[in-house]
Amino acid sequence: MFQPKIPTMPQPSGQVTPPAVVQPTTITSGTPAPAAPEPSRPVVQLTPGTAVALVGAGTAVVLVVGTVLVSLLLAVAVTSASVAVCAVVLRSLIASDAKRR
Repeated sequence: MFQPKIPTMPQPSGQVTPPAVVQPTTITSGTPAPAAPEPSRPVVQLTPGTAVALVGAGTAVVLVVGTVLVSLLLAVAVTSASVAVCAVVLRSLIASDAKRR
């Protein structure tokens, strides 16, 4: 019951279908194929107004991310301080209870 059963692998049957034969073809020279036209992409021109907008947006993103990170750090600091205060209070209660006995 607890002995492992090793599955038996069936014998490989080899290739069932014969490999496809590739016939060589001849290349005839003719008119060359036209070159593909280059894709037309709109050119982004950086005007002073868009540069100011980009700088303003980047500054806003940095300020928001910085505010979120500082808030998270502050939350961790407040939580650790409150846990430390709770530990001191519990230690004091346990010590005063031990002195009464």
